Amino acid sequence: MTSRRLVLTRSAAVIGAASTGLLLPEIVRAQSAKVRVGLMLPYTGTFAQLGVAIENGFRMAIGEQGGKLGGREIEYFKVDDESDPSKGIENANKLVQRDKVDVLVGTVHSGVQMGIQKVARDTGVLSLIPNAGVHAATRSLCAPNVFRASFSNSQPTRALGKVMMDRGHKKAVWITWKYAAGDEAFEGFKEGYTAAGGTIIKELGLPFPQVEFQALLTEIAALKPDAVACFWAGGGAAKFIRDYAAAGLKDKIPLYGSGFLTEGVLQAAGPAADGIITTMHYSDSLPTPRNGQFRLNYAKTFKLQPDVYAVQGYDTGLLLIQGANAVKGDLTNKAVLYKSMEGAVIDSPRGKWTMSPSHNPIQDIYIRQVSANENKVIGVAAKALADSGVGCKMA
Repeated sequence: MTSRRLVLTRSAAVIGAASTGLLLPEIVRAQSAKVRVGLMLPYTGTFAQLGVAIENGFRMAIGEQGGKLGGREIEYFKVDDESDPSKGIENANKLVQRDKVDVLVGTVHSGVQMGIQKVARDTGVLSLIPNAGVHAATRSLCAPNVFRASFSNSQPTRALGKVMMDRGHKKAVWITWKYAAGDEAFEGFKEGYTAAGGTIIKELGLPFPQVEFQALLTEIAALKPDAVACFWAGGGAAKFIRDYAAAGLKDKIPLYGSGFLTEGVLQAAGPAADGIITTMHYSDSLPTPRNGQFRLNYAKTFKLQPDVYAVQGYDTGLLLIQGANAVKGDLTNKAVLYKSMEGAVIDSPRGKWTMSPSHNPIQDIYIRQVSANENKVIGVAAKALADSGVGCKMA
């Protein structure tokens, strides 16, 4: 494991050598050169739109600093991760070993993130996660050089349980795809819901990415729970919402979910989504001047409306800017760089958030309800919610 001690010792060795003059030319050249930023994101396939949104948000944050990091120009290197976990290590190494990037930004898919995580831990390269919520990244496989600017998979659903209990739903069925993100979302829901006094009467699932829901919907109708909670995303989420309504359940058994259930799919889901309540760390409709200005600037810059992925990319940029400014662009000064990022207060469109000891955002989770084709904020599900970080040992 790349420990904090190892990473900082390497930096000290370089500084010590530089003080004797042995490495001074190299240090000077490094400081005058551009900061090498690697973007490892999905640019093709199902998640391509997400990758573009993340890059747009990231570049917008950097652009607000005059396009520089700590006063230094930037050179970008890009790799399409293809959302293929089997290529995760290979693609990350293209940026780290071949392109010699100073910082690696990626990715969306949690399986691919595990490949990046291994490379980051093995090499000590600064690694910033703009989306993937896989628990291990900030739990058992945490590292001093890895920071997440998005969420852990259990954070949105951890806040959902109390919301449902407050509405009198004492018995619930949980349904999701059976894969890492679904399992980790269930962990959060189970913790929050049972702590609030709720009972999960059945856990239902489908192998990812199957979308044949009919048999499971029939089972839900027979179980007659007070409510259904779920984790779906993308096209599968839109189909589940439509199928749920078509099965006659929409007006009988309220549907709740992680915010990804209704994120970016409302047009595809249509009227079937009306009234669905979700919990999430962002909403387009957050009524704050910060969010309003961000949305206006993003729309002007890219001729697109931003979503949660754009916000996470933007915040990844803000986090890197904070660290780079603290070391005046010298990203080899890792002790100061990491300390600055660990102590960051990010003034985000989602609301201000801070960094947990395991390098995951401590953030507010909002209650959102679909109305007029929009996820409208109707309350706060949890203030300053942190992931447990269980198993994380930085040193």
